[in-house]
Amino acid sequence: MKRVIVSGGGTGGHIFPALSIANALKRLEPSIEILFVGAEGKMEMEKVPEAGYKIEGLPIRGLQRRLTFENVKVLFNLWKSLRKAKKIIKTFKPDAVVGVGGYASGPIGKVATNTGIPLILQEQNSYAGITNKLLAKKACRICVAYEGMERFFGGDRLVFTGNPVRKDILESKDKREEGIAFYGLDSSKKTVLVTGGSLGAGTLNKAIKNHIETMAAWGNVQILWQCGSYYYEDLKKEFADKLPANICLTAFLKRMDLAYACADIVVARAGAGTISELCLLEKVAVLVPSPNVAEDHQTKNAMALVNKDAAVMIKDVEAEEKLEEQLSLLLKDDARQGELQKNIATLAVYDSDLKIAKEILKIIDKVEACKS
Repeated sequence: MKRVIVSGGGTGGHIFPALSIANALKRLEPSIEILFVGAEGKMEMEKVPEAGYKIEGLPIRGLQRRLTFENVKVLFNLWKSLRKAKKIIKTFKPDAVVGVGGYASGPIGKVATNTGIPLILQEQNSYAGITNKLLAKKACRICVAYEGMERFFGGDRLVFTGNPVRKDILESKDKREEGIAFYGLDSSKKTVLVTGGSLGAGTLNKAIKNHIETMAAWGNVQILWQCGSYYYEDLKKEFADKLPANICLTAFLKRMDLAYACADIVVARAGAGTISELCLLEKVAVLVPSPNVAEDHQTKNAMALVNKDAAVMIKDVEAEEKLEEQLSLLLKDDARQGELQKNIATLAVYDSDLKIAKEILKIIDKVEACKS
C-alpha cells in the first residue's frame, strides 16, 4: 500500500488544492493512505477532517518582519515542529511527501529530503512562496501553474500542471438558472459578482459603497455583493432598508459554484485559486490584487492575465475611485466582454489535480523499482 503525506495550508488557497490532489490520488489508487500535516490553529485543522482525511498539526508560525520577542517563540516552535515532523515521518513511513506551500510544509519537507523520501512541490502562484523556494533545491518535482517559473526553481524538475480547482466549481457552467434562483436574482439582468473572499476586502466594499447610488441606476444590471463576515453587520446597519433593489448584500457565499454560475462579470482579488477558477469558467474578470500579501504576488498573478489581454486589473489604491467607472464601461461594451472571455478561456488548464497525482505516483513507482 502506498503512503503519501500532503503538507501545507494556512489559507484556502493552499488547502483546497491540497484536498483536490488527495482526492485525485484516491481516484487513481483507491488503496493509497494519505496523511495531512498542517499548522496548529489554522483552518486546515478543521477543513481537512471535514473532507474525511487525518491531519497532524505542527506548532509552526511565521517570522515577524520587525525585530520582536515573538520571533524567539517562532524559532522555538520551529525546533518543536522539526522534532514532531521527524516523529511523523518515522511513524507514518511515507513513500512521498507533497508540499503545497504554507509554513507547515517547511519542517515536514525538510525532514523528508534529509531522510531520502521524495519531495514533490506544488506552487500555485506566479511568484514562488518562500517555503517552496527554500525546499526546491532538494525537491524531485515541482508542479507549477504559470509560465516562466524557471527563474525561481530552474527548469529541469518543473512540470506545468496548472492549479487544482474544486469539482463543484468546475460543474457550475450550466447552472445559471439555479444560481439566479438560489441568490434571489433577476434572470433578465446582467449579474456582477463582487467577492473579496470569506473575510471580505475593505477596498472592494468601499468601492461599492461609495458609488452605490450610481450603481442603483444601472437598470439592467444587478450586483451580488459578498462583503465578508467581518464587514457584514456594519454594512447591514448602515443601509438598513435603503439598499437598492438591484444590489444583493451577503456576508459570504454559501454556494460559490452557483455564484459563479450566475455571474457575467466577476470582481475579485487575484489569488492563484481564484484566477484558475476564472480561467476554467471563462469569466470576464476585473481583478483588484490585494497589497497585503508576500512579495505582492497577487499583482504578478493578475498581470499574467493582463499581459494576455485576458482580464482587467485595477490597483488596490485606485479601486475606490476607478472600479465603478471601469465596470460601467465594460458593461456597455459587449465586444470587449467577448474578447476578454475568449482570451481567458485560452489560459484554462484542465485536470490539474490528476496531472499532479500522476506525477506523484510516477515518482513513487520509480523509487520502488530502484529498490527491487
